Amino acid sequence: MSQENLVYGLHPVMALLEQQQPVQRLLVLDSRRDDRMESLLAKAAEQGIMVKRVPRDELDRLSGGGRHQGVVAQASAVQMRDEHSLETLLANLNAPAFLLVLDGVQDPHNLGACLRSANAAGVHGVIVPRDRAAELTPVARKAAAGAAESTPFFQVTNLARTLRWLKQQNIWLVGLAGEAQDSIYGMDLKGPLALVLGAEGSGLRRLSKAECDFLARIPMAGAVESLNVSVAAGVALFEAQRQRIAK
Repeated sequence: MSQENLVYGLHPVMALLEQQQPVQRLLVLDSRRDDRMESLLAKAAEQGIMVKRVPRDELDRLSGGGRHQGVVAQASAVQMRDEHSLETLLANLNAPAFLLVLDGVQDPHNLGACLRSANAAGVHGVIVPRDRAAELTPVARKAAAGAAESTPFFQVTNLARTLRWLKQQNIWLVGLAGEAQDSIYGMDLKGPLALVLGAEGSGLRRLSKAECDFLARIPMAGAVESLNVSVAAGVALFEAQRQRIAK
């Protein structure tokens, strides 16, 4: 079973089935027979998916010790999109573009959490650089809780060039930076928008920051100076969603 295309955990696997994503087979814990597992198995049976009951050590091995909750799915690889696919997406939108750009997020847990927030906020696509950034590993897909399979995910060769191209498409780029003077809550986020967030610790790279039309910060009321990138993404995305819904 290919390690790259494994999805584990009850919620992520159920999300696969509910979205009718291609699943080759399920491995489930031989001793687990509660209502949640039975519901998942019933959904798999509806789609004719092969199910095999296995001991816990087999699931532990496949998930790399992750919290599999008694189920591992062998799924199809998530479709990786490139710059050309991004052009197609934007050309076919019937609403102002709403994008999330992650400039070199390294931790797959953070990538998955960002995807989950992006999906919940109604983002049209998530853009990352092809190099020196986390990929959609099983860990990232579990953290995304189904969002990795339903949120368009674009890997681009040159992020700065893509940011320049987005501006040519009349999309405003708002970068999050702790040193920015303006608060994210004072920004107009209702129109065509790409929120740009940097890597854990280092933040936005110089070239990415230079390409942004505006820089904004999340006001911090306590002693801590910054937020985890996935938390910051959630705050900014839902502020944008709030404004767009109000509009």
